[in-house]
Amino acid sequence: MSQLPVIDPQALDNLRALNPGDNDEFLRELIGIFLEDTPKRLTELDTSLTAGDAGTFTRAAHSIKGSAANLGAMQLRTAAEKLEHHSRKEGLGGVAAMVAAVKAEFDRARGELNRLTSGQ
Repeated sequence: MSQLPVIDPQALDNLRALNPGDNDEFLRELIGIFLEDTPKRLTELDTSLTAGDAGTFTRAAHSIKGSAANLGAMQLRTAAEKLEHHSRKEGLGGVAAMVAAVKAEFDRARGELNRLTSGQ
């Protein structure tokens, strides 16, 4: 996954173009929603895995994949997509390492998004 950027700058530019001239207010709002919602989806992964609820688990992985794609968090999107496909096709067996990868990629994306929005 390392060949993909943590955050695709083109995706951010595309979001900026949706509301030009707002000093990135719209982009910051979307990032805020992503940073608030994704930890909830990660918790859903954990609780649904413990409960053996493959449907909720797969939906949480799908949600993470979609929101990551919207913000250009390409490595997170890829990790969540692998998790979603595995859970959909193979069930919840053997997903622990993939869940850990999704969490690690979210941490990386969060760090990069925080860095980008702080102007550094």
